[in-house]
Amino acid sequence: MEKGKMECVMAMDYAEGWDQWKTKFKDALKQGRKFGLSDETIKTMSLKIGDFLATKLCAHTKEEELMHDLWTTANAEERKVLAAIVFKMIDK
Repeated sequence: MEKGKMECVMAMDYAEGWDQWKTKFKDALKQGRKFGLSDETIKTMSLKIGDFLATKLCAHTKEEELMHDLWTTANAEERKVLAAIVFKMIDK
C-alpha cells in the first residue's frame, strides 16, 4: 500500500461510522465549551478542521463522501454555512 493511502486509512480509524463521528464531534463541542471556547471560536476551528479533512483524509462512508464533496465544491462563504449547519446538527 502506498504511503499516502496508508496515512488516510489509519487516520480514519478514529471514527468507525457516521454516528460515532457525530458523537465524537459532540463530545469535542462539550469539551471546547467546558474550557471556555465560544461557539464562534468553535465554528472557526471547524472550518480549519474541515479543510484538513477534505485534503488529508479519505471518505469511507457515503456520509463522509457527501461531506467531502460538499466541502471541496463549496467556496469559502459556503464552507462557513456548511460548518454552521454541522455545528447546529451536532448541538441539538
